[in-house]
Amino acid sequence: MLLNCSPLNCKMANKTPDVFICGLVVVTLLVIHFFSDLLRISLGGYYTHDTLFQLVDSHAKEYSWLLKLLVNCFGYSCVFVPGFLIYKYVQRTNYLERSDKSCVYTAVSMCITGQTGRDSERDEQLQAKPKPGEVEIPLVGDKVVSTPPKRTSSQEAVLLFWCFGGLMCSYLTWGVLQEKIMTQEYQNFAGETSHFKDSQFLVFSNRISAFFVALIWLHLRPPPTRHRTPLYKYSYASFSNIMSAWFQYEALKFVNFPTQVLAKSCKIIPVMLMGKIMSKNKYECYEYFTAILISLGMIFFMTGSADSSKASGVTTLTGVFLLAMYMVFDSFTANWQGELFKGYGMTPLQMMCGVNLFSTVFTAASLSIQGGFIDSLAFATEHPKFIFDIMILSISSAVGQLFIFYTISVFGPVVFTIIMTLRQAAAIMLSCFLYNHSISLLGVLGVLVVFFAIFLRVYCNQRLKAMRKRLEANKPKMSV
Repeated sequence: MLLNCSPLNCKMANKTPDVFICGLVVVTLLVIHFFSDLLRISLGGYYTHDTLFQLVDSHAKEYSWLLKLLVNCFGYSCVFVPGFLIYKYVQRTNYLERSDKSCVYTAVSMCITGQTGRDSERDEQLQAKPKPGEVEIPLVGDKVVSTPPKRTSSQEAVLLFWCFGGLMCSYLTWGVLQEKIMTQEYQNFAGETSHFKDSQFLVFSNRISAFFVALIWLHLRPPPTRHRTPLYKYSYASFSNIMSAWFQYEALKFVNFPTQVLAKSCKIIPVMLMGKIMSKNKYECYEYFTAILISLGMIFFMTGSADSSKASGVTTLTGVFLLAMYMVFDSFTANWQGELFKGYGMTPLQMMCGVNLFSTVFTAASLSIQGGFIDSLAFATEHPKFIFDIMILSISSAVGQLFIFYTISVFGPVVFTIIMTLRQAAAIMLSCFLYNHSISLLGVLGVLVVFFAIFLRVYCNQRLKAMRKRLEANKPKMSV
């Protein structure tokens, strides 16, 4: 006897995986919030209405950053844990092959495969990578989009100058404002002064503004090629990006801004190391030599610009550790984005939109766990000047990200790092002028050594390119 299921029963059966996925997300979030409440109670918040952020901030200043980091990562688990469980469920049950198309199906498919539906021959053709020596021709509808012609040296120079100028203007504004927000006092309506303390909220405001800028731009000017990148791949760059930003903001509490800026000059070394590990890149001898010079200049600068008000051994070690973690995460971000550009060929705006989408979700989850939204919005309502500063900070960050992703897509992560390092020279001078930071003679020598190494690197790179062009030109042509 054959049992035929009714259309209603079949429809309900097809919806079961979607319901299970939604339930999995809800249950996971409830469990995480339950453990966050336990953490709040363990920090003494049972009899008070203080948020988790306020309880963490009430602990010793030298070690509160570590508690904040743990709480931040606890909030990020609201995204990572459900995402990992859904990924495993999709693999074990062949969800994408067996389920009907729905909103849940489309979201899961976009995150895992980068497609809105089942794979087709055309999707496989779009995803296929070109073989060495071949030129990839992306398809858009029924039209063939030709690849752009190769740029001349003069066009490259103009493009490089445009990227450098855009990064300079946007991040000089951003750098000055971030130091003001994290180190200067704001006055409320009653005349009382206080500091803004939640660096996670700054990261959130920067990322959500950048996400909407990229989304609006993509809507107004759609790119010529289809987006075919699995969305989850953006989460790695997003996580490392918000972690590097968080470490950078926290470092301002332990070291002065010029020291932090010079520390960024050393990130050429981790960028090179990360590129060698991730992409198997090969570097010339002069590149290693200039990297060592930059490190020596950094040592001179930190020795000659020590702040007597921050002479505590714990504080000094904490500042160095925060700067080191910033450089590690930042170097991974640039190299991972470079790999995505090579592997999937998305536009800089698509990269910006994808990375900032996950960054917004990560930071929003962390702030909701900590209660950071309530504290930050309360501070904003009491200090109107803070609202203006954070709006300009977010705008300059969004514009700067447009130039960042474009520069990495065109010139690569190492060239982008060098451009940002050159920008830091002006940032040092501007910070010293505005906030009265003092630099000794040894510190000035360190600055000169760092930027001498950068200009030496650029010079050697141009000479090497010229030599290779001459060798190619003088190479005898093979007869056919």
